[in-house]
Amino acid sequence: MLEAIHNILKNYSLVTAFTVVGVVMYFSYLLSGKLTKGRVHGSAIAIIIGLILAYYGGTITGGQKGLADIPMFAGIGLLGGGMLRDFAIVSTVFGASLDEVKQAGVRGFLGLIIGILFQFASGVFVALAFGYTDPVALTTIGAGAVTYIVGPVTGAAIGANSSIIALSIATGVIKSILVMSTTPFIAKYIGLDNPRTALVYGGTMGTASGVAAGLAATDPKLVPYGAITSTFHTGIGCLLCPSILFLITRALLG
Repeated sequence: MLEAIHNILKNYSLVTAFTVVGVVMYFSYLLSGKLTKGRVHGSAIAIIIGLILAYYGGTITGGQKGLADIPMFAGIGLLGGGMLRDFAIVSTVFGASLDEVKQAGVRGFLGLIIGILFQFASGVFVALAFGYTDPVALTTIGAGAVTYIVGPVTGAAIGANSSIIALSIATGVIKSILVMSTTPFIAKYIGLDNPRTALVYGGTMGTASGVAAGLAATDPKLVPYGAITSTFHTGIGCLLCPSILFLITRALLG
């Protein structure tokens, strides 16, 4: 009986992946409501559980794909891949009003640029504090502070080794968790209660998953607006970090 169930789960690994994610999300939101009264968003708890499961999967298999290295859970590799991730992010944008986006105008653009530069510089300074001096490593870690997508894209483009790329991803994931966890607490202090401020906030913070989860806990109607500019944040970061910002870092610290 157990073998039959195992074979079904293995042969239909994508369905298994959806089931696992659904169960994790259910318990994450249950823990959020019961233990934190909603103060820590369920998405943040789900990410932490996901990281623990990924560590467990990598430990018992010795692989590099976390839980997806276990054949029964191989579908998680596809479900969590770039294609479906980007589809989910883009789909949220369809709920936004174009008029509100236009009204963000210069403020939205400045939020994007300032956010990217500030986060990149913060990542570089933290890397310096931990003893990294190589411009390639500094740029890759700084790019990871922009988002956990920009980090590996930048590292691959400028020739960073796998350990530095992994560190940049970890930096971006920590930032994402912090953003989604703190957004509901700071929203009322920064006027995060309308589409325009959500546009600026998404562009400044950048992490699409963190911004979307944080805004969902604040006001679900704001999610599409934050998703728009946070997606642009990632795209512009992928252009600036391995080119202009890398050259500046190498000129100043090389």
